[in-house]
Amino acid sequence: MSNTSPASGFWNYVAECVRLLYWIYFKPFTFERWLRDIHPELKPTDDPFAKRTEFRTNPRLRRYAGQVWWLTAVVPMFAVFLVAPVYTLISGESFNWFKSCIFLVGWFIGRVVNRGGNKNRLVILLVAVLSMFLTYQFLSSVEFDVAFGMAFGGAVGLVIGLAGGVAVGLGGVLAGGLPGGMVFGVAVGVVFGVTVSVVFSVAVGVAVGVVLSVVLGVGFGVAVGVAVGVAFGVGFGVVWILGVLRVYFWLPELLWILTLFLLSSNGKRVNCLRYLPPRFDELIILPLPFMDVMIVEAYRKDPIAARETINYLITSTNQQKVAAQAISGIAVDIVNRCQRLSDIVEIANQLAWIPSPSPKELGTVLPQFLEISQNVRASEEATSHYRKYELLNIPINALRQLGQSLALTKDARVAVSFGNTAQSWLTILETAQRTLEEQAQQSKEIRQVYIAGNSLDPKTAKNRFKGRIDIFREIESLALSEQPPVLLLYGGRRTGKTSALKYLPYRIQANIVPLLIDLQGAASATTLKGLAENLAQQIIEAARRLPRKVFLPNPDANKLAEDPFPALQTWLAEIERNNSGKQFLLCLDEYERLGEVVKATSSRAPLNFIRNLLQHQRKWILLFSGSQELSELDDYWSDYLINTRALRMTYLHELEARDLIQQPVENFRNIYEPTAVDEIIQLTRCQPYLVQLVCYEVVELLNRDIRRNRREADTAIATAQDVQEVIPVVLERGDQYFRELWRSLADSDRSLLRRIIYGETPTQQDKGVVRKLTRKEILTPEGNAFQVPLVQKYIEQLLEEE
Repeated sequence: MSNTSPASGFWNYVAECVRLLYWIYFKPFTFERWLRDIHPELKPTDDPFAKRTEFRTNPRLRRYAGQVWWLTAVVPMFAVFLVAPVYTLISGESFNWFKSCIFLVGWFIGRVVNRGGNKNRLVILLVAVLSMFLTYQFLSSVEFDVAFGMAFGGAVGLVIGLAGGVAVGLGGVLAGGLPGGMVFGVAVGVVFGVTVSVVFSVAVGVAVGVVLSVVLGVGFGVAVGVAVGVAFGVGFGVVWILGVLRVYFWLPELLWILTLFLLSSNGKRVNCLRYLPPRFDELIILPLPFMDVMIVEAYRKDPIAARETINYLITSTNQQKVAAQAISGIAVDIVNRCQRLSDIVEIANQLAWIPSPSPKELGTVLPQFLEISQNVRASEEATSHYRKYELLNIPINALRQLGQSLALTKDARVAVSFGNTAQSWLTILETAQRTLEEQAQQSKEIRQVYIAGNSLDPKTAKNRFKGRIDIFREIESLALSEQPPVLLLYGGRRTGKTSALKYLPYRIQANIVPLLIDLQGAASATTLKGLAENLAQQIIEAARRLPRKVFLPNPDANKLAEDPFPALQTWLAEIERNNSGKQFLLCLDEYERLGEVVKATSSRAPLNFIRNLLQHQRKWILLFSGSQELSELDDYWSDYLINTRALRMTYLHELEARDLIQQPVENFRNIYEPTAVDEIIQLTRCQPYLVQLVCYEVVELLNRDIRRNRREADTAIATAQDVQEVIPVVLERGDQYFRELWRSLADSDRSLLRRIIYGETPTQQDKGVVRKLTRKEILTPEGNAFQVPLVQKYIEQLLEEE
């Protein structure tokens, strides 16, 4: 049993009603969340009595409905009692209590009828309207006032009950009850306009409220101004607009924020965050000064409290712009205060809470600083001094480019704010890089310079990419021919196709603009619109990554959404016109993925786009890159890729492989005996990925021995025996490459490889399979041996485990 007394329960109920009234006017977002907690479909403008069938199972909904009814029935009476003296004071005229009270009685009756759940409420409403008409026809003026007031009040009560919830209900009764007791004039416009506009701004929302304020305030002001006086019309119109903008609440809030800002010192701003106006009023329309400044200053003292305030502004108020300005201010402050390398590294952690995508108030410069910080952090996590030194090249180059762009910007504020910061960061990173270079030279260990796995990036890998001169020359020659064909760069996995495309801008003439597109990422799109948008975005980004940046315009987003590929064609034609004298080489890496898009969308529009590009836009040349020849694709591909020139990416030449082994970077001392180099060449058949992988593991082996004092750092040399020793590790680290190769084979291919490993000789019937495996660079043309011994060792190991 509850120990709560009836009096205590009554006052709790009243307190809940008062809280509800406060939420309606000042905390609409909290109010909405609270209603969703009561019922997932309940909104502030809904009539809870429409869900009376759920009252038994949902006591909170029943209690809320009762509170809505009492608020809409009783609060208007208190409002009239409060407004009437103000009206009399301003206008000097007496308030007509009789008419107002008659209306309120009718209103109360209408609310009672509405609560009763009577299914014939529409009939009652019609009877009320009819009674007003008959009263007008037959009764005297006093009797008419009484009857009409009650009938009109009852009708409004029913309509409001049918139309909406508590906010709309309060607006409706105040719209009818207050004028009943007033005579027209400026005072009426002020009092009535304030009350009704504020109520309806809450009920219908800010966006709709502003529109209604203009339409009703100005329109009604002009119309009524002619009928009953210009003063009333103008007064009503102006005050209505001020009410919708909540100026009457904003003025004290402005005084409050000014008081907080002026009376709190810099170090105590964090204590004021809980007293900011949005904490009490979630719907502030007009801007308030200093809030973002106070949050930025508070962040220095208490980041957790500042972030909590920002999160509150974003999720529980309409002050998202203030939150974005505070985020921008915090980021700028932290970036400008960096003085050491560790400070730059920590920025990525300190600002990891900033939402993605970043607010537009951050502009385009701050995100670049954040990206640079992440790159510096990546370099710090490298395992050797030399690798850290190398990875710092990325943020250093980015800072140099950023400094150049800031020098050319038209925004003086941005140039001043970030120009000095960029230079300061550059000095810090260059100093750190020189220190790392000295440490790398003094280190006893051998520099780990080999990169096995991902494609090589010219900005970091530099001259590690070896050979392929014949490929670059042929691409350049074909691209400059009078009628360039479609280029198909194909070869096995990890033969360096993507790396070659990344180095292409550095190896061909400047009037050819290679744009690398990763179709593996683009193929994740499930719609044609998504694919077209992804292609456009990758083209723009690829142009900006070129050694000599090319800034391309954005395509028309509306046209792209309406008809993606014709819009893309129009955009490419525009790029062609704006860059005369240039040939654009569109490099589509992993081109086979387009087949997935064709299946997912049941449309060949992407392939039709390619054919149209080939036929009508001569300045655009297509290069497809993948692991499959056209003969291995579905038949429909041949209809679109006409006049195709195939370029095979195969093993490195032996001299190129030896150069990669012995001189992967400049000033790298020779750490191999000649027999060790020969052993690597023999095991890998000069396959670039495997060469890098074996050399990487050999360096790791030598460094382990140096750390264990098994070898001298200055004289450590790799032998053929060392190369043999790392083979198990190479097979383990390269498992993904080998396993992918094995899985790509048909059952007949695997069967033949098993037989060869078990010592059998291919028969005449195996010729077709042998030719296929020879093209895939697995077997020799004779069919009795593997081209790459490491591949054979992996398959032997795989068969042993079966």
